[in-house]
Amino acid sequence: MQSKEEVEGEQLCVVKNEPFPFFFLTTSALGWVTLGAERGFGVDQLRDDNLETYWQSDGSQPHLVNIQFRRKTTIKTLCICTDYKSDESYTPSKISIRVGNNFHNLQEIRQLELVEPSGWVHIPLVDSDKMPIRTFMIQIAVLANHQNGRDTHMRQIKIYTPVEESSLGKFPRCTTIDFMMYRSIR
Repeated sequence: MQSKEEVEGEQLCVVKNEPFPFFFLTTSALGWVTLGAERGFGVDQLRDDNLETYWQSDGSQPHLVNIQFRRKTTIKTLCICTDYKSDESYTPSKISIRVGNNFHNLQEIRQLELVEPSGWVHIPLVDSDKMPIRTFMIQIAVLANHQNGRDTHMRQIKIYTPVEESSLGKFPRCTTIDFMMYRSIR
């Protein structure tokens, strides 16, 4: 169950079917850059909410997806959708997650080995104290693909941030029939 909220000029999607409430940052809050993309398979396909489309890298590894925020943002989870059955050698097998203020001071915080992933890969982004990270930029680097593939497919990327209390208090849970009728934008 999701509903859209507007918080300080950024559109957020509240996800309520999880054990903890959190926001999904929609694309209006983000600046996306991919380095090398096959024509017609660019960053728009990472953001279109369609699991049938995908971003395809073009060029030598590592393949990079850079996500920049307008201001320092707290990030709890990064989710990447892949489909080994459809993409085979295009599926990432080793990725690095880097964060920082800009391209010049990125620090690797996670490196993962993916074994034939199909569906969403949830990557918690926490610091040494197990708290969500705060950053201006996330870089996803695909270091290797299955079957030594050259280019990469990623079907979707979603970024989640924890719900925080504002000066207005906690965000209300919209559970009435009237609210539920307007919980999503078509």
